[in-house]
Amino acid sequence: MTSFDTSPPLNVWRALLALAVVFVMLATTGWTALRSHRQVAALQASLTKWEHGHLHGLPLPSPQAGPERLSRFFASLTTKERSDLAHRYPLAVGNMNGAPATLRYEANRIALEQARAVEEKRMHDRRLRPAGQRDAGRRMHRYESLLAPGRRILAFDPQGSGRVAEVFGNLDRAQRISIVVPGVDTDLLTFQRTHRKYSAPVGMARALYAAERTASPATRTAVIAWADYTAPGGLGMEAATGLRAEEGAVRLNSLLRALPGHAPVSVFCHSYGSVVCGVAAHRMSPRVVDMAVAASPGMRVTDASHLGTSAHVWAMRDATDWIREVPYLEFGGLGHGADPVSSAFGARVLAARDAQGHAGYFQPGTDSLRNLAEVGVGSYGAVTCAHEDDPCRAGLPAATMAGRA
Repeated sequence: MTSFDTSPPLNVWRALLALAVVFVMLATTGWTALRSHRQVAALQASLTKWEHGHLHGLPLPSPQAGPERLSRFFASLTTKERSDLAHRYPLAVGNMNGAPATLRYEANRIALEQARAVEEKRMHDRRLRPAGQRDAGRRMHRYESLLAPGRRILAFDPQGSGRVAEVFGNLDRAQRISIVVPGVDTDLLTFQRTHRKYSAPVGMARALYAAERTASPATRTAVIAWADYTAPGGLGMEAATGLRAEEGAVRLNSLLRALPGHAPVSVFCHSYGSVVCGVAAHRMSPRVVDMAVAASPGMRVTDASHLGTSAHVWAMRDATDWIREVPYLEFGGLGHGADPVSSAFGARVLAARDAQGHAGYFQPGTDSLRNLAEVGVGSYGAVTCAHEDDPCRAGLPAATMAGRA
């Protein structure tokens, strides 16, 4: 009787071991961040209150209704009625895909003011340990920053480590919309940084918005810093799986379906954010015309054609980026698949020679940021390919109608 060895080949075991060693080393040498796990179910409480609410004696629509249904509902209301709902259910309205963007800004400002007051009390609550009081202080200062005049907060949830999204530009009037999807260790407290500010979502989005306006001054653009998913905490085993990406993909696609207007959309996915985009790709709105990944550990597919999207797929990686050391494979749910900048993957590979490592792709003055901006405004003829003989612009118009004239 013949026996068959069904165990994985030796080279597979070696690759898996290498993957585990890389992630364990990264997780134990300072990459893994401590996160707060406070459970503040304020958003769910607001949604439950909405579900039992009424307007002029009629029940409010389900908050789980599609964005089209909710958009029609809000369009049927007067300005005062919409504002009243924002004040009665700030977190529900502020996170409701289908509510007008300007109403969400108003609702989230109210929710942030309420959350700031809660944290101010916690700062002086003697029942808390000093670490808890310091955490409350950091959160209070973050909320104060988000409340600064002119900021447009599209989503806000204080639960756990927190989620948030911010808009730069006029979302309703935009001719091109860009969404920045960040990677690990992204939460309320890391949404914006003073030191190395272009490695945080706010800095990334602000830099991209400025670069797009430089690339095509006549194009009305809007950029969303989208940290509205629960990212992995550090580069441990959680970051080596697709669980957080699957949850994030659902939220990202919900946002895409609810964007106002008909402007083309580009998504820019950094590090683990590219895993989120890869998982989301096959269900993305057809409005998404470009998907660009930088510093990607993989998109959970073997090549770009398996993403199931009609969007142009772009990729870039700086030669000094440590992410290149991560084994590009997926086995048993561990790892994220093929290398998006490899020739076999089939993405359009952009130059990123000036990026200076894993966190430098959105640094002003770099070729990486300029390339991302040209993609964002549809000026495909102006992008720089990673290699002189690389046909990354092949088959694309030099500029779209909303791109550079």
